[in-house]
Amino acid sequence: MDQIDNWSELANSYLSKLIDFLPSLFAAILILVLGLWIIKIILRYTRKIFQKKDYDKTLENFIITLINWTLKILLFIVFIGKLGVQTTSLIAVVGAAGLAIGLALQGSLSNFAGGVLIIILKPFKIGDWIEAGDVSGTVKETSLFYTYLITFGNQLAIIPNGDLTNNEIINYTVEGKRKDSITIGISYDSNIKQAKDILLNLMREQEGIMEDPEPQVVVAELADSSVNLSLRFWALNENFWGCHWFTIEEAKSRLEAAGIGIPFPQRDVHFFNHSKDAKEINEITGK
Repeated sequence: MDQIDNWSELANSYLSKLIDFLPSLFAAILILVLGLWIIKIILRYTRKIFQKKDYDKTLENFIITLINWTLKILLFIVFIGKLGVQTTSLIAVVGAAGLAIGLALQGSLSNFAGGVLIIILKPFKIGDWIEAGDVSGTVKETSLFYTYLITFGNQLAIIPNGDLTNNEIINYTVEGKRKDSITIGISYDSNIKQAKDILLNLMREQEGIMEDPEPQVVVAELADSSVNLSLRFWALNENFWGCHWFTIEEAKSRLEAAGIGIPFPQRDVHFFNHSKDAKEINEITGK
């Protein structure tokens, strides 16, 4: 009989605790359901924002996945906290784990942050010719961690996005046209005005060189061996290199045809008869 009474008291005790626990359980379940519903709305709204802004699909999926897991972890902590579980130690463990992962992936996180900035700010796009540090080439692909360039020699250059965003980027394509400056030296005894007219007519006659802004020929420098003329013109991106190479070659041909020399570096060397000088000194000193 005593054993039955003990079991009855134990059952009543558990039942009483269960009844006391039910409000917390219902509240926790309600928080869980509402939390999942709110997370779903947030993710749907975030996806719509990405679609309107036409961001990279890889970035969109990564950000949405990150938001999803972050919110669900926070919801889980709130859920078990409502059930009476001590969450202080759990939060400390999660924070320590996040810090350790962040330190371990410091370089990768820097590249990821750089990739996000490139995708959002769009300093260049696929097909643009850019210069970044010592590397220049056509942008082939941009991912979250690396940017891929095809160099002038048809080599694949893989640049970490962290390095790109922390250094200067020169985009030669974005404006649609480029300005060229070619230096050509003529001899000091040449007629400068004649040379300028020849070079200016050359650029005006060339099909790929733009008429507006007008091409220019100016005296850039009075160098040691030559008078350096600077040829300046604008050309569309697709015509730039063709105009550059043709202008150099044709300039030499036309200047030579007009009798205008293109000098090369030279140095005057004076020879002295040291033996004669030494003999004269010896006679003067009586040696």
